[in-house]
Amino acid sequence: MTELSGKVQTVLGPLDPDLLGRTMTHEHLTMTFDCCYRPPPTPGGDLDPEDSVVLDQADPFEMKHMFWLQQNPYGHRANLDLGREGDAVREELLAYRRAGGGAVVENTTTGIDRDLEALRRLSRDTGVHVVGGAGFYVDCTHTEATRGMTVEQLTDVIVGEVLHGADGTDIRCGVIGEIGTSWPITDSEKKVLRATARAQAQLGCPVIIHPGRDSAAPAEVVRILQEAGGDIGKTVMSHLDRTIFDHGELLEFAKQGCYLEYDLFGTEMLNYPFNLAVDMPSDSQRVQTLAFLVKEGYEDRILVAQDIHTKHRLTKYGGHGYSHILKNIVPKMLTRGFSQSQVDKVLIENPKRWLTFK
Repeated sequence: MTELSGKVQTVLGPLDPDLLGRTMTHEHLTMTFDCCYRPPPTPGGDLDPEDSVVLDQADPFEMKHMFWLQQNPYGHRANLDLGREGDAVREELLAYRRAGGGAVVENTTTGIDRDLEALRRLSRDTGVHVVGGAGFYVDCTHTEATRGMTVEQLTDVIVGEVLHGADGTDIRCGVIGEIGTSWPITDSEKKVLRATARAQAQLGCPVIIHPGRDSAAPAEVVRILQEAGGDIGKTVMSHLDRTIFDHGELLEFAKQGCYLEYDLFGTEMLNYPFNLAVDMPSDSQRVQTLAFLVKEGYEDRILVAQDIHTKHRLTKYGGHGYSHILKNIVPKMLTRGFSQSQVDKVLIENPKRWLTFK
């Protein structure tokens, strides 16, 4: 459909898909997440004294505070500025490559401080292939100018970011997304979804979605994309590990034909601040769900990642880092009935198929 047909587009240029290697399909290497700051939940109404102690720290990254940050990752603004950790992220990517990693899809879009120049430097410095994301995040990050655009204007912006470069650079994005949606989906987000579908139809490119935090959200996003001409077979639905828990509902959604992404590996918390009704699964439960999907015939549609977007998850601060899946989850999968060929599908073949332009 374009000169990119049959290629994957990285921040260093088009790439033969066979060169990608093991790929994490949903990560962030540099971003700011102030839009999702949430004070620690206070069920009793009063701030816990330990919360007060940590919140008073300009730099909360002491060992004695790390469990607090694990449970309240969005409760301290210092934890939300991943963009200040360029050196640490570079070291992480070098470790990821040593662990057998080949590529990362970087899902930072307009609204959360995308930095394509930084991504290009990181890719050059580490040898890890990096795919940048085009488009817009959730409504609360949309500017008035964005909200005022027509679907046609939004489509032109997205197409331009893929074909010519984004943010005033010549660095071209290789995926549309993560396109952010809330629940209920707002009018501005619906326009972005329709523009995403139109751009995808024009470019033959991959799309990745951040759905709202409700089990009905993924299907509603798919409906809007389909009606606007999107290609669901080249679309990823992210964050299913915090969105659809009932296996019957999951199978019903899987029939839609998109890629099913479990991308919160390493995230285990008692209270999920964006929806306290959600019981965040453990990594062992995530592996169990993947095994269920494989048993039901969906091994060609599964993708995995860690969605690192806060500082406390970097190994610099005692976190699991970008190599967690390769070092810890893959061995677990192999002891829980996955064959090596199935693991390779999830880490290599499925990402390659999704990321390759039609």
